[in-house]
Amino acid sequence: MKAKDLRERSSEDLQTLKASMLKDLFSYRMKVATDQLEDTSVIGKTRKDIARIETILREREAKASQGEQS
Repeated sequence: MKAKDLRERSSEDLQTLKASMLKDLFSYRMKVATDQLEDTSVIGKTRKDIARIETILREREAKASQGEQS
């Protein structure tokens, strides 16, 4: 996913997507442990997508808290 696409989503939607991706990441790790995952690159891609989501959520939090201080 691209950051541009993620920024267009609401914060609640991003939280839901993050939870879903964390479940997927766990599933991928279990498949690697049982040697059932063919494309192991999905683990890294999923981790990077989760990091992108967390970054966007943190930016929104910082912007909201800055607005409250002014």
